[in-house]
Amino acid sequence: MKSLLSSIVLWSLFLVGLSATVASGAVLDGTQKDVATYGGIALSLVAGSRIAKKEPIKSFLSSRPVLWFLFLFNAVVAAAAGFALDGVQGITAAAGMGLVSLGAGFGLLQSRGTKSRGTPNRGTQGLETRGRRTPTPA
Repeated sequence: MKSLLSSIVLWSLFLVGLSATVASGAVLDGTQKDVATYGGIALSLVAGSRIAKKEPIKSFLSSRPVLWFLFLFNAVVAAAAGFALDGVQGITAAAGMGLVSLGAGFGLLQSRGTKSRGTPNRGTQGLETRGRRTPTPA
């Protein structure tokens, strides 16, 4: 029950942060708009990072297909943002998307390194479930 309640609170805070980030320009002006925007960004980043550490999302985000998608998509968007946007907006967007792409790339390298160290993968797990105790050494 405690886990369900904390998940509901985290998702609610995440959505409130996103809403404040996106909708503050339509409601507020000047300094209030800036404070609401940056506060919403901070709130959604903190809540989103806590959500990403919980198990169903953590295993999804660390899967190889998702990491490949994040790496390639964000690299393309980072390159395009530098050309499509001018000035500080283009530099900031390209840097942010580039950081996400690099993070996914490092995740791919880490997952590749753990497979080569002899951790069980689908091939060896399949042999164990077919009645063989261990794969025969070559």
